[in-house]
Amino acid sequence: MILSQIHVKLDPELKLQILEKVGVYSNRFSISEPKILLTTKEVLDMPKEMTEGRRTSAYKYYGVSYLQHNMVFINVRKIPDEKNLENTLVHELIHMRFPYLAHGKRFNKLVRQGLRGKTFLPYQKRK
Repeated sequence: MILSQIHVKLDPELKLQILEKVGVYSNRFSISEPKILLTTKEVLDMPKEMTEGRRTSAYKYYGVSYLQHNMVFINVRKIPDEKNLENTLVHELIHMRFPYLAHGKRFNKLVRQGLRGKTFLPYQKRK
């Protein structure tokens, strides 16, 4: 069987592992722990204004950050394996810590550093 065809199954143990990782990474990145949504149903059950722009399209992505509501959707059903799950978690939490940064070289470097255990000071707006 090809690894990319094995999908991560969301069960209570995995949910707990994800929430623990979110806690660890949030702490390292000096951000408040975001609300974590793990199914498209949870996204659709949120008030429309909270998921605006990435509501009905969320299912297409591994993850989505809703910065203004401190909320992250991790599309567990779409993610093929635990390595991609961890990458997605860190990727979305880097969005929360560096809200001004778009995807690109610098963003990807921060994701890699985050995966390797780097800690980041709290975000401060420039004066």
